[in-house]
Amino acid sequence: MPGIVIVGAQWGDEGKGKLVDLMAEKADGVIRYQGGNNAGHTIVHGDVTWKFHLIPSGILYSSKPCMIGNGVVIDPVVLTGELDGLKGRGVDLSGLKISANAHLIMPYHLMLDTAGEARLGKLQIGTTRRGIGPAYMDKAARLGIRVQDLLDEKILKKKIAAALAPKKAQLRDWEKDPALDLQSMTEEYLAYGNRIEQYITDTAKLVHEELKGGGTIIFEGAQGAMLDIDHGTYPFVTSSNPIAGAACVGAGVGPLAINEVWGVAKAYATRVGAGPFPTELDNEFGETLRKAGGEFGTTTGRPRRTGWLDLVQLKYAARINGFSHLAITKLDVLSGLGDLKLCTSYKTNTGAELDDFPYHQSVVHHLEPVYTTLPGWDEDLTKVREEKDLPDAAREYLAFIAHEVEVPVAMVGVGPARDQMITMSA
Repeated sequence: MPGIVIVGAQWGDEGKGKLVDLMAEKADGVIRYQGGNNAGHTIVHGDVTWKFHLIPSGILYSSKPCMIGNGVVIDPVVLTGELDGLKGRGVDLSGLKISANAHLIMPYHLMLDTAGEARLGKLQIGTTRRGIGPAYMDKAARLGIRVQDLLDEKILKKKIAAALAPKKAQLRDWEKDPALDLQSMTEEYLAYGNRIEQYITDTAKLVHEELKGGGTIIFEGAQGAMLDIDHGTYPFVTSSNPIAGAACVGAGVGPLAINEVWGVAKAYATRVGAGPFPTELDNEFGETLRKAGGEFGTTTGRPRRTGWLDLVQLKYAARINGFSHLAITKLDVLSGLGDLKLCTSYKTNTGAELDDFPYHQSVVHHLEPVYTTLPGWDEDLTKVREEKDLPDAAREYLAFIAHEVEVPVAMVGVGPARDQMITMSA
């Protein structure tokens, strides 16, 4: 009864959706366990590109259970828009299942997110302003609206009123906004409930039954380990736990249900939004890397910050997730860039050298990377399909990563298409 968790090993945008899509073909179900539409996965099937924000990548395999777990926060506006888009492109949605216990992003959550960032000024976290954080705040405060509430008008109206009451001062700038009218909001969200009612169920039970019957379930995470609210570069993090351990909570399974944890990392590093990024290349070469890798956000379109691969950070991610395998994506982007650098330790502003990712944020913000340089390669990798056909320098680069992180590199991406993933030998 294999449960396989797929986790971003960096700051998100590593290509997790591609790996989920690939593994989903032979799996018996996929469940997304955290985050919201602040994340995005891009999948390429043949000449067709798909972009997902809430629906798990496995939806392209018709009728297989493709679940949105209780740990996800759902904006019904975005969800129904995504459903309409998929239906319009002929995708079979019969396998889609939505947890009745998942929490909803309401109009006031988007307003609060925008206001909160504005108040921070230069100290902004760099959120996507999609209302994710405020929705999780209401969940923790027991003021959240859940998917199941969309099916009961009386309960829905009562819960919206209760959630709005303590926010009046914060929402003063929007007090005349028709989107905050209690009756109108109730009617609008009841309509969303009618639209998605056919998909609402107990997803935790479905996952349990599949695993109990010997099936394989893919647990899909959003964002990345370094954006984890507990273990990431706080406060420049997301509002949930992307790490592998959260798959149990966000999908409703016990730890023994997890058999493998795959960490997905780019062959270099990127980050969106504010926060420390030790290997950032804020220069012309960083811009070259951004253009070569097409580093612009799936959800926001924002240009991503780019940098050399940080193996100290990757070792930390391996430790807090318990990676059994690594998948390295976008190796092809490094072709023709000359010698390649990998960060193998840090120097602090006091001159100390660190081999581990420091726990203190004041230290993290002033790290200087110490690099090991490896020879690059000029060959185009996009047509390579077998490990033996990779240039020697590319194989040495991958071997160095595996040795430093102490996790085998099991798959390598050399382009955006699903057939551009190379299975590596053990």
